[in-house]
Amino acid sequence: MANLLDYLDWRGDLPLSGDPFNEVDNLILAELSFVDFGGIVPGPGAGAAVSLGEAAAAYFAKTEGRPIDMGVLVPNQIPEMLRRMAAAPRFRDMQLSGFVDHLDTEKAEQFAALTIVCGDGALYLSFRGTDDTLAGWKEDFYLSCMREVPAQKKAVEYTETMARQYPRVKLRLGGHSKGGNLAVWAGVFCPLAVQRRIRSVWSNDGPGFHDEILSLPQHVRLEERIHTIVPRSSVVGMLLEHEEDYTVVDSSQQGLMQHDGFSWVVKGPGFVRLHSVTRQAQLCDQELRNWVQGLSETQREQFIDSAFQVLEASGAKTLTDLKADSFKAVGAIVRALKDLDKETRDALLKFMSILFMSNLRMTLEGIQEETEKSLLRNGKKAERSAGKKG
Repeated sequence: MANLLDYLDWRGDLPLSGDPFNEVDNLILAELSFVDFGGIVPGPGAGAAVSLGEAAAAYFAKTEGRPIDMGVLVPNQIPEMLRRMAAAPRFRDMQLSGFVDHLDTEKAEQFAALTIVCGDGALYLSFRGTDDTLAGWKEDFYLSCMREVPAQKKAVEYTETMARQYPRVKLRLGGHSKGGNLAVWAGVFCPLAVQRRIRSVWSNDGPGFHDEILSLPQHVRLEERIHTIVPRSSVVGMLLEHEEDYTVVDSSQQGLMQHDGFSWVVKGPGFVRLHSVTRQAQLCDQELRNWVQGLSETQREQFIDSAFQVLEASGAKTLTDLKADSFKAVGAIVRALKDLDKETRDALLKFMSILFMSNLRMTLEGIQEETEKSLLRNGKKAERSAGKKG
């Protein structure tokens, strides 16, 4: 099954002037903000933009040929994607600027963004999704109990800043996972003069919002320009509420691993589309909603603080840290769990049970679907073969 890397090989030679910006281009640029361009791409207002080709050369020179580990849940194909973008006429001359990368572990704040001058009269403001840091994941969970998390506020400020830096230029906003949520939030809450310049907003399997946000006039004005894309067994992208229609795409992975954008199946200038998310994804979404709605906002915040207190008891700052010394981490986590009160511990175990069982059911459902498709294909081949012999 073809993916983003295949798209770069097949269509990377087609300029935007002849083959307009599409949903696959969007995901590629959304994934680009995961690259650490620190010291290579200037920050907002800090200097002239650099071409993607030049930025890629500097990035790989900095890594000196060492293997690049993007972290536990960040796709390791991103460096290879950057190599192919730098070789592709469609992308290599795009200009990069406005790189920011903010992390505050004490305040559980994680925000990073990158601006791409596409060359077709529009910018793409790429908001990084959740990275490998526990602080970033903690902020993600706060989406369920806070009206505005720090990253959302920074996304609005960033959009205003880059809109001033590039006056009268059309804007695209986008991101993957939490980055998609930030893109929509920034589009909704930026000043009206900036919002009018927005051509499109892309949320790639990003969580939604609380009901009261969806009914705001700012959101209603933008609604038709919001493009939400989720894989067939989406969990992250189905969290909270989406007022806008969403596009369901096929994935080469099963269960929760479909969140990986590199697993989304590409055909020509778009993704392979499906009618709806799977039945098990819908059930998982409902179970998580019921669980969340059964807690007050105060209880949700206490739960999140307790859950990450347990994870941080191991001394880990990132998911990679947890994986690297998993035996030590598990021991520390078990001890920390024992220190929680029964109500909090039960809530945490219930949440983990929902995710584990949902992932198992979605995986089995996916395997069953693939088996049925394979049997159908083999049956048709046998019929054609029998017809030829007859």
